[in-house]
Amino acid sequence: MKKRTASGNQITEGIIWKQLLLFFFPIVLGTFFQQLYNTADAIVVGRFVGKEALAAVGGSTGQIINLVVGFFVGLSSGATVVIAQFFGAKDEQNLSKSLHSAIAFSIVGGIVMSILGILLSPAILRLMNTPENVMADSTLYLRVYFGGILFVFLYNIGSGILRAVGDSKRPLYFLIICCFLNIFLDLLLVVVFHMGVAGVALGTLISQAVSAVLIIVTLCRSKEMYHLTLREIRFYRAPLLSLLRIGIPAGFQSVMYNLANVTIQSALNAFGTDAMAAWTAFGKIDSLFWMISGAFGTSVTTFVGQNYGAGKYDRIRKSVKVSLGMFFGTAIAISLIMITLGQYMFYLFTTDDTVIEIGMQILRLIVPAYATFVFIEIYSGALRAMGDVFIPMLMTCGGVCILRILWILVVVPMNSSIQTIMFSYPISWILTSILFFIYFHRKQGKLPAR
Repeated sequence: MKKRTASGNQITEGIIWKQLLLFFFPIVLGTFFQQLYNTADAIVVGRFVGKEALAAVGGSTGQIINLVVGFFVGLSSGATVVIAQFFGAKDEQNLSKSLHSAIAFSIVGGIVMSILGILLSPAILRLMNTPENVMADSTLYLRVYFGGILFVFLYNIGSGILRAVGDSKRPLYFLIICCFLNIFLDLLLVVVFHMGVAGVALGTLISQAVSAVLIIVTLCRSKEMYHLTLREIRFYRAPLLSLLRIGIPAGFQSVMYNLANVTIQSALNAFGTDAMAAWTAFGKIDSLFWMISGAFGTSVTTFVGQNYGAGKYDRIRKSVKVSLGMFFGTAIAISLIMITLGQYMFYLFTTDDTVIEIGMQILRLIVPAYATFVFIEIYSGALRAMGDVFIPMLMTCGGVCILRILWILVVVPMNSSIQTIMFSYPISWILTSILFFIYFHRKQGKLPAR
């Protein structure tokens, strides 16, 4: 079997800023297309069905999907870190066992989540105070989505494996294909066949299935260390434990993030359909920042993970500094663009003046604080790549998640307004950034000088 040599691995040898950018851009473009085919659902139903349908595919349903998928993506980050470290150390045997354990985990997890999601969707939506006028469509959308969640899990774990070994281009190509497929299916099923919410749900499911097949076929055909053999898919004890040791805290952190967002969504639901639709539309605009944030986080995790496995600690320090500088500049630029063009962005989703007005109130409160999140993303990604996940999880859960929930439960009842709800975001980001800055620099000081 062909192996990569140290000289061929630019992540551990090349110019840091250049390699970060070469790795970053395919990830951010891939995330853009992933968001685009999710956003296509909202645009199509918002423009061709109505604001109730827009609320149904992006309000409570969006928060539930983010909760479940986010937990699995957090778990799969354990596999990404472990595989990146083994790849950097050129440990082919343990890399292979980790890869096959990760695929097995995604299959079992996808089947379990599919069953639970289909059965529990109505009960969860009621717990979130979902208005009755969108309840039926929200339930339908969720059940169809959960019916195909195995494909979501397989794609995410497979693309994570490719990125862990430095391949960020092929996941991008697959997402481009599936993005345009999803847009075509949305228009066909909603505009031509008038299937409404069911049409966009079915279009998303088919597109995700295609992306999962493409990623698995790529791994199976690989001649590199990360070759997937279907008959070897099973749980290997040691790699699985390593995956879970890193992945469970990350998954729990994601759950806490999304539980906080579910709490915020429930509070917003009390303000009616207009507020739900505005929050849904803003969430799609807001995703521009989060896809870039996630790409920076994935990049620094891969770089730090491979260099940590190779014992190149000076490159770890440099890659973190470079990532911070690039992300901070990007965050400022995105904030300025959104504040300037935000109103025009909302017109993509709705022409309802009330929805746009509420959306702009939300945007003006949250967007200027993006730069404060830079430290959380970069430092947590670097720490995770070095296997340090427990303390960062506690800081994130306490500083971001629990603080937001307490804010909704304690502060919002004293001044019940959309603005008060939104203030929970910048306040929690600022506090958590300070905690990460202090902790990371103490941790970095303990690394060997080399």
